[in-house]
Amino acid sequence: MKNYNVGIIGATGMVGQRFATLLDGHPWFTVKVLAASPRSKGKTYEEAAGSRWAMTTPMPESMKNMVLMDATADIEEIASQVDFVFCAVDMKKDEIKALEEAYAKAECPVVSNNSAHRFTDDVPMVVPEINPDHIEIIKAQRERLGTKRGFIAVKSNCSIQSYVPALHPLRKFGIKNVLACTYQAISGAGKTFETWPEMVDNLIPFIGGEEEKSEQEPLKVWGTIEGNKIVKAQSPAITTQCLRVPVSNGHTAAVFVTFENKPSKEEILKCWKEFAGVPQELELPHAPKQFLNYFEEDNRPQAKLDRDMEGGMAVSIGRLREDTQYDYKFVCLSHNTLRGAAGGAVLLAELLAAKGYFD
Repeated sequence: MKNYNVGIIGATGMVGQRFATLLDGHPWFTVKVLAASPRSKGKTYEEAAGSRWAMTTPMPESMKNMVLMDATADIEEIASQVDFVFCAVDMKKDEIKALEEAYAKAECPVVSNNSAHRFTDDVPMVVPEINPDHIEIIKAQRERLGTKRGFIAVKSNCSIQSYVPALHPLRKFGIKNVLACTYQAISGAGKTFETWPEMVDNLIPFIGGEEEKSEQEPLKVWGTIEGNKIVKAQSPAITTQCLRVPVSNGHTAAVFVTFENKPSKEEILKCWKEFAGVPQELELPHAPKQFLNYFEEDNRPQAKLDRDMEGGMAVSIGRLREDTQYDYKFVCLSHNTLRGAAGGAVLLAELLAAKGYFD
């Protein structure tokens, strides 16, 4: 695989910092540009992030002295220096839409962690093991934008990446109804316990916009390309509740599911054990060898013990059992800033690179 020069747009935020740590020493991608808000322009990464560095690992030495550019004002200059950018900015949704399209129109592909374009008809929203074929819509998107290289591809919401991967291989049994209650870590809000002391010994039963995303995004991921747009799947019916809990990293989901053709518990476990996707077939650098991991113990998975499995890119499942109102219930866990955010975007970029979309 050839080496690509990349930029991180929104490098000072928590997801941007996670991008920096994941890309340090990446075999295919070399960080050449860091960009953030105008107030960070001209500062070194070390100066701009300062005490706000939230990762448990140190800032990469190769990036400490890189001088930050203005994510909005320096688009043309950034585009001239990189093959594509990762985007994780904290702006209003319409501003993010405009920013990402500006990069794409400057012939700089965008791999986005933001939600702004997730429901744009011709923007693929990809979980690489589940719907890698959706990247084929990029051809139609380029026609709309009038670009040759430029496009936008996004990863899905962090919460659905805990339970949708577990449901996906079970779709052959005809999933009818899903209830998912997610218990989401504070890093999903870009916070630590130091910056959000109110979350210690606390639970907040509301996360703005999260339930709508958790109910609708799986239907786009399971949708189909029809002409120049991705059409959402009509089923299953999904309802969710999303709660913020005092956990640093790791989103947990309690899932209840009903099927058209109810499988046996053994059939479900076999589906999970044997499931692999295109990232595993291609042996992409950040692809977990075993994507779905089932625990027999009643007290697993646990965020503290299991979120970092396979570099935080695997999904853990446990407590599969029959239910009195649904067919089955089980618990899932994924690392929200790795699989759910920056890591999922890096894996998507690896898929795009392997398929030649950055050439």
